[in-house]
Amino acid sequence: MKKSIKIIAVVMALALVMCAFASCGGKEKKTLVMATNAAFPPYEYKDGDNFAGIDVEVAQKIAEKLDMTLEIKDVEFGSIIGGVQTGKFDMGMAGITVNEERLQSVNFSESYATGVQVVIVKENSSIKSLDDLKGDGSMKIGVQQDTTGDIYASDTVENGGYGEDNVIRYKTGADAVQALVTDKVQAVIIDNEPAKSFVEANEGLTILDAEWTVEDYAIAVSKDNSQLLEDINKALAELKADGTLQSIIDKYIPAE
Repeated sequence: MKKSIKIIAVVMALALVMCAFASCGGKEKKTLVMATNAAFPPYEYKDGDNFAGIDVEVAQKIAEKLDMTLEIKDVEFGSIIGGVQTGKFDMGMAGITVNEERLQSVNFSESYATGVQVVIVKENSSIKSLDDLKGDGSMKIGVQQDTTGDIYASDTVENGGYGEDNVIRYKTGADAVQALVTDKVQAVIIDNEPAKSFVEANEGLTILDAEWTVEDYAIAVSKDNSQLLEDINKALAELKADGTLQSIIDKYIPAE
C-alpha cells in the first residue's frame, strides 16, 4: 500500500513539473512569426542586435493585442511572399505594396501606411526631372529586387517602365545607393523615407522633387489563414482608432 502511495506521489510530482513547463492553468502564448527585410529605414532596420522601425513597433502592438509573442525573421525581401504563402512565416511586414501579382499568392491586411517612391540621383546629375529618366536607352537605374521600384521600373516602356535592360537589381536599397555613389547606375528608385536616410548618409546625393509613385503598405498573410487576417485587421483598426498607429509613424517620420 505504501509503495502504491509513493508511486502516486511521484506521478503527481511529475505532472506538476510538466504542467509548469506547459504553462498549465493558463493559456500559453503562441508565437507570431513576422518576416521582414531589416534594411529599409525607418520601416525596419537593425539597432545593434535589436530590430527597430515602424513595422517592428506596429507588429509588436498587433502581437500584444492577439496575446502572442512576436518573433522577427530577417530575410531577403524577395523571399517574404513565398515564405508567407507556404506557412514558413505567419505574416510579412517590410513596406510591402499590394499588387495583383502578390495577391495571387497571399492575402493582405488593410493598409497601415502610405509610401511614396522617389528617385535619388547625384547632385551634379543631368537628371533633373522624371522625364529625364527616359534618356536614350543607355541609362541604368538601380532598384532593390522584387520591390515596387523594381516591378514598375523594369516593366516595358509602353506600360510606363524603363525596360529590363535599363534596370539593375540589388539585394538591398543600400547596395543600390552604393552603386549610384560609384557610378554603376545613374539613379535609384526607392521609398521616400529610406531615400532620406540614404541621402543624409552619402554626401553628394539628392532626391528629385517629383513623386515617382504613391503606394499603400499592408501586411501579407497566407490565404490559408483567414482567421489571422481577420484578427490583424481588427488589431489595426483599434490601433488606428486610439491613435497608436499614427504616434508610431510620427515617431519615425516627424511632420515637416
